[in-house]
Amino acid sequence: MKKRIFKTMAVAIAGSFLMTSCYTYTTVVGSGAQGNSETKAWNHYVVYGLAPVGVSDAKELAGGAANYEVTTTHTFVNGLIAGLTFGIYTPTTTIVKK
Repeated sequence: MKKRIFKTMAVAIAGSFLMTSCYTYTTVVGSGAQGNSETKAWNHYVVYGLAPVGVSDAKELAGGAANYEVTTTHTFVNGLIAGLTFGIYTPTTTIVKK
């Protein structure tokens, strides 16, 4: 009986790791990034990303540039923090290349 419960739990945990996903969203403004300059900022969300607490402003991060690229993604560190807090705090990272 204990082996069956342990086996079921092991399959459930392995399945949850296999079914996780990351998303990356990229927006090109103007002609896109013209150089290698990159600025990063964290976005702060709570309750599995449903309620924003503090979201970065891409225009401010671009510093007045007319051509840039904005990427919003979950990094490994963001996912680790979300996992450690059981999804109560779920950060993302915004990267602006200009």
